[in-house]
Amino acid sequence: QVQLVESGGGLVQAGGSLRLSCAASGRTFSTYTMGWFRQAPEKEREFVACISRSGLMTYYADSVKGRFTISRDNAKNTVNLQMNSLKPEDTASYYCAADYVGPSGSRWPSRTDEYDYWGQGTQVTVSS
Repeated sequence: QVQLVESGGGLVQAGGSLRLSCAASGRTFSTYTMGWFRQAPEKEREFVACISRSGLMTYYADSVKGRFTISRDNAKNTVNLQMNSLKPEDTASYYCAADYVGPSGSRWPSRTDEYDYWGQGTQVTVSS
């Protein structure tokens, strides 16, 4: 069982930056691929980024590539999403998610049904 709690959302002007954090409970954090998703009103939840167990491999949606950076600290059980050059279309609730891959597995899940645990979300609003 993993519990995820996001923080760091808020209101920012277009072109600004925000850093989201996700704190995970449990002692097996390094056995999970971690991901970030977002969901705008009346839209489906969409993949943003994911990071491997070690943190060495990352994968991004085309819409955020070059602007967002995902990172993790396995000693602190945290995963972060640094968001730069924010656009109004980035406005959404952002969710942290965990996909169990085991102590030696690797996977790059981009669908919501591939993840086992979810946080409650944090709101990001980008004004124009």
